[in-house]
Formats: sequence, structure tokens, C-alpha cells
Amino acid sequence: MGIFSRRNKNDQVSAVEAQQLLADGALLLDVREPHEYQAGHAPKAKHVALGVVGHRQAELPKERTIVTVCRSGRRSDQAAGQLRAAGFTVVNLSGGMQAWQAAGLPVVAKGGKPGRVA
Repeated sequence: MGIFSRRNKNDQVSAVEAQQLLADGALLLDVREPHEYQAGHAPKAKHVALGVVGHRQAELPKERTIVTVCRSGRRSDQAAGQLRAAGFTVVNLSGGMQAWQAAGLPVVAKGGKPGRVA
């Protein structure tokens, strides 16, 4: 919980902080378009494209922290704002999947094969 004590409503976390939150039980929500997600995503990420996040909120757990991610962090920041307004605890991965990959964290494609950030 220390990560949240120093943040405001525009919560941003680094890839390393996001990984720690995931290890502590957070959900990683990838809001990119389907072709981007299929090209490569973080293992165990749930995919809900930004355009339908509002319609699919019932699929998301209110009892867990959600870490939103896209390619660069801009779309996922929009999703984070929508979800916060709906009562979710959300942080955005600053720099998105580009930052995730740059931190040396895994990117996988369908079937767990090595992926790429698209």
C-alpha cells in the first residue's frame, strides 16, 4: 500500500512498480486494440479495448487494484480515469508496454510465444 500513500488521483506507476502490484494481487488491464494485444502483451493481462471499457466494467473486480496499460500510457490513462470515476482503485502504467518491455519484462503473444509491442 505504500505506493498509494504518495500518489494523487492521477496515479502513475513505473513498470517495476506495476510488476510489484501484480505480484501483490492487482489485475493488469490492457486497453489496446485487439491486433496490438495479439501481437504482444504482458503475461496474464486481461484485454478490454478502451472503446468498450465502460460497457465491460462488470467484468472487472472492484476489490482488486487495477493497473491499466496501453502502448505508451495515454489511452490507458483515459481508461484509468473512467474506472476511477466508477469507483475502482486504478493506477496507470506510465510509458505503457514500451516501458514494460524496456524494463526487461516479458511480452508474449498467443500461446505464450514471444511477442512484440505493436
